[in-house]
Amino acid sequence: MQAITVQNREAGAGGLALAELPHPHAAENDVIVEVHAAGFTPGELDWPGTWTDRAGRDRTPSVPGHELSGVVTELGYGTTGLTVGQRVYGLTDWARNGTLAQYTAVEARNLAPLPADVDHVTAAALPVSGLTAWQALFDHAHLRAGQSVLIHGAAGGVGSIAVQLARTAGARVIGTGRHDDRDTALALGAHAFVDLQGEKLEDVGEVDVVFDVIGGEILERSSVLVRPGGTLVTIAEPVTVRPRDGRAVFFVVEPDRVRLSDLAERVRDGRLKPIIGDVRPLAEAVGAFTPGKRRRGKTIIRVTED
Repeated sequence: MQAITVQNREAGAGGLALAELPHPHAAENDVIVEVHAAGFTPGELDWPGTWTDRAGRDRTPSVPGHELSGVVTELGYGTTGLTVGQRVYGLTDWARNGTLAQYTAVEARNLAPLPADVDHVTAAALPVSGLTAWQALFDHAHLRAGQSVLIHGAAGGVGSIAVQLARTAGARVIGTGRHDDRDTALALGAHAFVDLQGEKLEDVGEVDVVFDVIGGEILERSSVLVRPGGTLVTIAEPVTVRPRDGRAVFFVVEPDRVRLSDLAERVRDGRLKPIIGDVRPLAEAVGAFTPGKRRRGKTIIRVTED
């Protein structure tokens, strides 16, 4: 099969290449998925799991990408809950070969059935962004109706989903980003927007929840905006600053089949719309990792035509 591989850590994105790999093997509780569309995170080339397995052993050449939508072609021993020929979507393990390939092996529990009226490209943009946004807002920050939430990167892949989920939950939503992101964030449902390049973040005042995807100085400045009893949640880096009378949480997204099913239903009925950017074939996936280039929306790799 064809896949995007990387084997030289020092080369970074320059070490990515389209290559031929053996068809993957389905271990116990795995399924093999024919990948129709895949998503990735440009920064994953810096993740330890891209280069080593859970025991710390080198596993290159490895396949990046951890979001997929496709069709089950094979069941591993003991696998239940899914069937051959079923449309599915979800995310793969961080320390196994990923989704920028024609086929990939995935633990069945990491996947959810995909409704027939949700296309593969849209579904591939959901797993990491959708689960991260949900877990940040509701599992960690316990956001509820009537509260206020400040969402950094409100027009980005994770932030745009978070804005929509928070608005649907009845919260007052304040988004942040660059000047050009204002219209997008407001259209998604944000009640207000702060241009981090031209406006003062501190003018927001106190909020119940801050959801940070940026880190650094923005994370530090955000801690003072959390009112007593509130929560600062970040996915950018381990927390070094904490609200004076609140909580601070750093987390990494986890698989959740039930929540994936819920997110797909929200897409079906129009309550949730991922922002899709470039859609490229697998042969052009290497160029999508170009460092330093800012892209609007989630880049999706179309691996197999529907």
